[in-house]
Amino acid sequence: MKPETGLSRLNHVIIGCRKCPRLVAYLKEVPQHKPRRFLDWDYWAKPLPGFGDPQARALIVGLAPAAHGGNRTGRMFTGDRSGEWLFRALHAFGFANQHASTTVDDGFKLIDCYITATIRCAPPANKPLPGEIENCRPYLMEELDLLKQVRLFIPLGQIAFSQIVKVLRTRGTDVPPLSFGHGRVFPLASGQTIVASYHPSQQNTQTGKLTQTMFHQVFTTAKTMLED
Repeated sequence: MKPETGLSRLNHVIIGCRKCPRLVAYLKEVPQHKPRRFLDWDYWAKPLPGFGDPQARALIVGLAPAAHGGNRTGRMFTGDRSGEWLFRALHAFGFANQHASTTVDDGFKLIDCYITATIRCAPPANKPLPGEIENCRPYLMEELDLLKQVRLFIPLGQIAFSQIVKVLRTRGTDVPPLSFGHGRVFPLASGQTIVASYHPSQQNTQTGKLTQTMFHQVFTTAKTMLED
């Protein structure tokens, strides 16, 4: 089966997922409380699949869709402040064809990169419950099986970092005990590498915990490793 066919099937399953009653209820609630600037939007309000290049060598793992970002537009990181940071960095280092994306039909495309998340539904207060993370993990595992060219994992934040480590271990990859830290690089016995990053959330970017220089350093490392 071609990766495109497998990913299309998986994405269809993800969109139809109803495993987590709390999240299902929240997705229905969010469009009833739209910010004024989004009153004319018809919210996606369903689980979000990953997107990008099926032959990608770089896999970015986020936390969850933003309630009024991806959950509104229908694509991860599209239309929210975290996405503004991420897409600017991806474009600057050749992983995207343009520096911004606000809608799913604006021509934005990823190059040698695929974006996914730990949780596919926007959670209340942006805080998924442990059981919800467990319910979503099989989707991440299947994506890794289908994205056969991935050499580099870039988890955004500690939760995404811990989940990619769990998924790799479950799939049989030898992953030693690792400690999350921004910019830390972890070569694996499989020949793949994890490059950890703080999440580009407003909580991090507006407080200076994550600066553009720090964020771009992660992608400098990523680009260098893929060119070796």
